[in-house]
Amino acid sequence: MSIFRRLWIPLVVLAVLAAGGFTVFRIHGIFGSEITPSYDNANPSDGAQRATASQVLRYEVFGPAGTVAVISYFDGEGDVKSARGVSLPWFLEFPITTAASIGSVAAQGDSDSIGCRITIDGVVKSEKVTEQASAFASCMLKAA
Repeated sequence: MSIFRRLWIPLVVLAVLAAGGFTVFRIHGIFGSEITPSYDNANPSDGAQRATASQVLRYEVFGPAGTVAVISYFDGEGDVKSARGVSLPWFLEFPITTAASIGSVAAQGDSDSIGCRITIDGVVKSEKVTEQASAFASCMLKAA
């Protein structure tokens, strides 16, 4: 009986840990399943060809002559970059793959008008012009 008095706390701790571990295992099996759904109309060879196709993404920021702006954008690697004290008009071009066709450019100028534009291979995908004091404009591209 004296052994039971000394071991009852460690036994309860082990029972709680075992029950908790089993519960986590079962929940992970339900919600954390690594099985990805398959779609009958998916053709992997088409996706592989699209992922390697290269296009040219172009950011443009424009405004009245003499406008100076602060510009933020995503580069070709998906990193956020910024440029301060940029005289307008401004543009930046870089190649992208269609798999990574996300783009964003935002600019704020010291004039009452500013605009931005995103093009891919010369086709306008997003454009915005703002007319207000210390104008701000942003353009976003979600997919090519």
